[in-house]
Amino acid sequence: MCFITSALSPVRSPEAHRIVGEAQGTTYAITYYAGQQLVSKMQIDSIFKSLDASLSIYQPGSLINRFNASQEGIEMDRHFARVIDKSKQIYYETAGLFDVTVYPLVRAWGFGAKAAGPMPDSAAIRELLRCVGSDKLQVRGTRLLKAIPCVQVDVNGIAQGYSVDVIAGFLEAHGIANYMVEVGGEIRTKGRKLPGNEPMKIGIETPSLTEFDAPVIREVISIGDGAVTTSGSYRKFRDSGGMRLSHIIDPKTGFPASREIISATVVAPEAITADGFDNALLAAGVDGAFEILRAHPEIEAYLIYKKPDGTVCDTASAGFGRFLGGQ
Repeated sequence: MCFITSALSPVRSPEAHRIVGEAQGTTYAITYYAGQQLVSKMQIDSIFKSLDASLSIYQPGSLINRFNASQEGIEMDRHFARVIDKSKQIYYETAGLFDVTVYPLVRAWGFGAKAAGPMPDSAAIRELLRCVGSDKLQVRGTRLLKAIPCVQVDVNGIAQGYSVDVIAGFLEAHGIANYMVEVGGEIRTKGRKLPGNEPMKIGIETPSLTEFDAPVIREVISIGDGAVTTSGSYRKFRDSGGMRLSHIIDPKTGFPASREIISATVVAPEAITADGFDNALLAAGVDGAFEILRAHPEIEAYLIYKKPDGTVCDTASAGFGRFLGGQ
């Protein structure tokens, strides 16, 4: 009698694999669940390097810096083309509240790649506003053209969300169906924690209103398969005469946004969508934010805002409640 033995190794139970590092001026953390290691940190860092070569205003010679220095425009790669296409879409869908051409204003207010200078006056802002408006960007084939030479773009308000989507796509291409990708607080999740089949939970922080406030989790959510991003006027700012100037620039006025919303958390199918809309909601104010949300049933939002008496309150779109509790 003959016996046949299998050379196949036993199937291993899925377990958590974690990759962490630094990229895009912040940190990233990737957790995926599989029976073995399927992707490496080297591969992830290579993706970030490719993204920065296209989209980073902080990297000399990047594609975006070449566009900003050009007189007429440049040839785009796939990363730049995808981000510009989505940015223009959100620009029109938010009546210009999200606008990547605010870069001249971002620099003027001291939030660009160079060291902050003196605060601009109203005359300087009026002059810079003539260079602002995504309607001044034209896409012809794979070329991005500018209507006037002074048009410059800054995609920091959407690029990290796009980066999260790129990493998520890379994981899925390697057969990973359960994961969480986080880059600078922008998150995308799919599936559940294994082997316990638990939901992936995400904390929403109460905004820090002074530099001495320790982060406090205000809500815990679980979004299933999708993305969540947060934009806050409290996250990055300059002090001017005792006032906090937000890094979120209102493209309509040219001045830092000063609406009542201090934090906008958006859930959407993709992180690039959530990342673009969270900035627009922040600049829109509560009433304007709900007007945008009514036109976009594919996204939900949780808003933290300050009343005139200084009281901090929150509100949310009708469908956001299903994410609460982290169930």
